[in-house]
Amino acid sequence: MMEHSEIKSVVEALIFAADQPVTLAMLKKQFAEELNGTSLDSIIDELNEEYQGSGRAFSITMVAGGYQMITRPEYASWIKQMYHGRTKNKLSQAALEALAIIAFKQPISKAEVAAIRGVNSDGVIKNLLEKRLISISGRAEGLGRPLLYSTTREFLEYFGINDLQELPKPREIEELFKEGKFKDEIIEVLAETPEDEEQAAEASGQDETQAQQPEKAGDGDRTENPSE
Repeated sequence: MMEHSEIKSVVEALIFAADQPVTLAMLKKQFAEELNGTSLDSIIDELNEEYQGSGRAFSITMVAGGYQMITRPEYASWIKQMYHGRTKNKLSQAALEALAIIAFKQPISKAEVAAIRGVNSDGVIKNLLEKRLISISGRAEGLGRPLLYSTTREFLEYFGINDLQELPKPREIEELFKEGKFKDEIIEVLAETPEDEEQAAEASGQDETQAQQPEKAGDGDRTENPSE
């Protein structure tokens, strides 16, 4: 059986060498029976405590359901300065708009994305599919049963988050996306909470009900009798 310190070193090496997040299942597969009840989660916690205690510039973080070694945020400007021009391919403004709408409103159809953006989004959706940032997740129940789109694990990896719960909260969206010069209409839609949408739907339903109700005759009105 492997010693605890040896297991910890191997876990560190595997995560360090990986070019994508390493899941617990992937780690366990490497050790077979060597773990002997050792918790890999606790080992990773120990590693992070050691990194923090010794002032290291990196840590192990959960990204897209797996573990990844990343540098701390306070060193981002130094890294950007050294590797200027070698950053990952940036998305266009149109792609960012469409991706933000899909991320916050998923699952959503292409027509709904276009309606929010105010322009045709066929090319943008195709581009995002090719980059594997979104995928087809089903069909809507409406007329024609249009395809629905949702974000992927590659989306989580691209933005360095573990799950969709880490997306900005509605109150943070306006400040975040105004930096990207998003249209006000898009920001407003993204910032809507589920409660806002439910209230809007209820209000719309009440308006339709009132419109369908016949007008009642007033006290001074007199209905003519055909027999008179």
